[in-house]
Amino acid sequence: MTNVILLERIERLGELGAEVRVRPGYARNYLLPQGKALRATQQNRAYFEAQRKTIEAENAKRRKDAEGLAGKLENLTVDVIRQASEGGTLYGSVTTRDIADVTGESVSHKIPRSQIELNTAIKTIGLFPVSIAVHPEVKVTVTVNVARTADEAKVQRETGRALIVDERGDVADVSETEKTEIDAANDTVDPAEKEPGEAETAA
Repeated sequence: MTNVILLERIERLGELGAEVRVRPGYARNYLLPQGKALRATQQNRAYFEAQRKTIEAENAKRRKDAEGLAGKLENLTVDVIRQASEGGTLYGSVTTRDIADVTGESVSHKIPRSQIELNTAIKTIGLFPVSIAVHPEVKVTVTVNVARTADEAKVQRETGRALIVDERGDVADVSETEKTEIDAANDTVDPAEKEPGEAETAA
C-alpha cells in the first residue's frame, strides 16, 4: 500500500488534505499523474502544510466556477441520435465521450469525459439520468435522451418514456417486459469506457 496526501476531495477516499492509504497502482496510474494527490513523504507533508491556504483557496475558486456550470446543467436534457433496431437496441453504444461532447455543446463549455459518471454502456434508446462531477464537491445530473430520430427524441422528451416499434410498425411506449429486457441489455460495462485507475480501488 502507498500513503498519499489528497489535493482534492476524492469520493469514498477522503477530503482535501487527508493522508490515506491506497493501492500503488491507483496512486501511480491515476491520483499522482492527475495531480489529485502527493506521495506522503516528509518533504511533501511540509510542502502541503506550507501551501495549504493557497491550495484551499484555489480549490474554493474551482468549486465556485463549477457551481456556476452546474446551474446551467441542472435539469438539462441532451439528445443523442443513434441507429437502432425496432426493438430499441442500438447498433453500437453511447459512450462517456459522446455524452461529454453533446452536453458541452449544449452549454458552450468543454466537459472532460472523465467527469461523466457512466457505470454501464448505454445500448438502447430511452432516457437515462447521468451524473456529471464538474468538481470533486459538485455533482449534477443530466438526462441523456437516446433516440433514432429528432422527432422520436422530441416525443420521448414530452412523454418521458422510451419508444419502440410494435409488430404492426406503430410507435408505442416500452412495456414493462421490454423495459426489463432493455435494462438487462444495458447491464454490461464497456471496459473501453473505464477511466485510468478505475481498475485499482482504494483499500
